[in-house]
This record gives sequence, structure tokens and C-alpha cells, in this order.
Amino acid sequence: MSEEPTLGELARRFEDRLTDVRDDIQQLGRRIDSKVSQEVYDLRHEALSARVATLETLREKDAEKLVATRRWLIGAVIVPLIGVLLPVIIMLTRGPG
Repeated sequence: MSEEPTLGELARRFEDRLTDVRDDIQQLGRRIDSKVSQEVYDLRHEALSARVATLETLREKDAEKLVATRRWLIGAVIVPLIGVLLPVIIMLTRGPG
């Protein structure tokens, strides 16, 4: 008996390989269909960049509000409190007269 495959066996092997190639092509097609197009990616990226810019602007405004609140606290509460307490402390340290 010879070691060479018969024509029927060659045909079966060829069909098996052809089936494998078709399956691979179908899998590639499914993977490509699940990918996002470059245009959609660019649009999403631009939207995200705009959102980040907006959030940064809001954060800067909040920081400015915090600074304004601190200045108000110093000007409206601490300075008058020192203005009232300082003469009392000076009067108590000098004594009567």
C-alpha cells in the first residue's frame, strides 16, 4: 500500500480547510462589525473633550467662589472682631487709669 492519500481523502481535507477559512472570515466580519468607526470615535472624543473643558471651567469658578468667601470672612468677621477685642485687651493690660 502506498502512503499517498486518495483523491477522496484529498477532497475531504480540502473541504475541511475551506470550511475553516470560511469560519475565520465570518469571525473577522463579526469582529469588524463590532468595532467603532473612526468618525464615531472622533465625535465621541470631541464631546468628551468639550465636557472636560466645561468641568474645568466650573472647577475654576468654584475655586474663585471659595477665595471670595474667604475674603468675605476675613473682611466681615475677623477684622471687626479684632477691632473690638484689641482695645479691650489693651485696656486690660494697661490697667485702670
